[in-house]
Amino acid sequence: MTPAEFQQAFVQTRAQVQRVIVGLNHIVDGVLTALFADGNVLLEGLPGLGKTRLVLALSDSLSLETRRIQFTPDLMPADVTGTHLIASRADGSKEMVLRKGPIFANVVLADEINRATPKTQAALLEAMQERQVTLLGDTHKLPAPFLVVATQNPLEMEGTYPLPEAQLDRFLVKLMLPMPNEDDLVEILSRTTIGGEAELTPVLSADRILAMRRLVRAVPASPHTLRFAARILRNTHPSNPEAPAAVGRYVRFGGSPRGVQAMVLAGKVRALVERGDARQPVLSEEDIAAVAPDCLRHRVILNFEGEAEGHSVDDLVAQAIQSARDSLKVR
Repeated sequence: MTPAEFQQAFVQTRAQVQRVIVGLNHIVDGVLTALFADGNVLLEGLPGLGKTRLVLALSDSLSLETRRIQFTPDLMPADVTGTHLIASRADGSKEMVLRKGPIFANVVLADEINRATPKTQAALLEAMQERQVTLLGDTHKLPAPFLVVATQNPLEMEGTYPLPEAQLDRFLVKLMLPMPNEDDLVEILSRTTIGGEAELTPVLSADRILAMRRLVRAVPASPHTLRFAARILRNTHPSNPEAPAAVGRYVRFGGSPRGVQAMVLAGKVRALVERGDARQPVLSEEDIAAVAPDCLRHRVILNFEGEAEGHSVDDLVAQAIQSARDSLKVR
């Protein structure tokens, strides 16, 4: 696959999703970026903003097996991963057979993930990182490509359980869905209250997605660009003496090494999309800066003072980016 073919496939998939989803261009691009960077996605927004519909539109645009799991307080881990059952053979003897759960799919929609208890949320941990599930000591590989897209309601809403930091860190990006503006609301009404919704055509197969993932990793990056990404991450840590003053005052925990890996991989996808017509797109500092907020907003944890004063993680990440630019004299 060539960079131009990657760019064309990305644009075609985006166009299919946008036949159903109005606005949310940055959100659609973020989900597709995670798909091609081999990462998972966390979508947060108020009920009714189209989180679930976005994921279903994505699945309709791909020739992949998709499963939806509605997370509720009474959902058990076995409802996600599956379990072993006792079955009868033809000769009357008994055997243990594996009944696979909905996690055994290419695209898994974990709908309202923060409405389930931490015990059930943890059933996704191994799958999200190692792309496998262990049941009764046996390890079962998940199909490739594999992608978890989780939706969650703001924690201020009733009946939610916060995701632990270890699970948040397994999401490549966290995307915040905004309230549609007036023009978008009118377009939504035109599409959903007059006639039926558009039928989407699958444009990408599993093999093609895997080829696109390999191309993403092949995008070259200079040592200077990698250092820029690393310095942004370091600037989110309050223990770093070079971090912005606001980070030292309002941040409890900074981003993990997964955060800088996410920035580099998501930045490589952006390089291919923005400059796919070039013979060999190269990861740039601009790519890193563009994707950093989505890759870090769920990894930077505010302290009590930061929470109490209502400081925004995105603002602190922006300061970390600017500080890295200034220290490395990035133009």
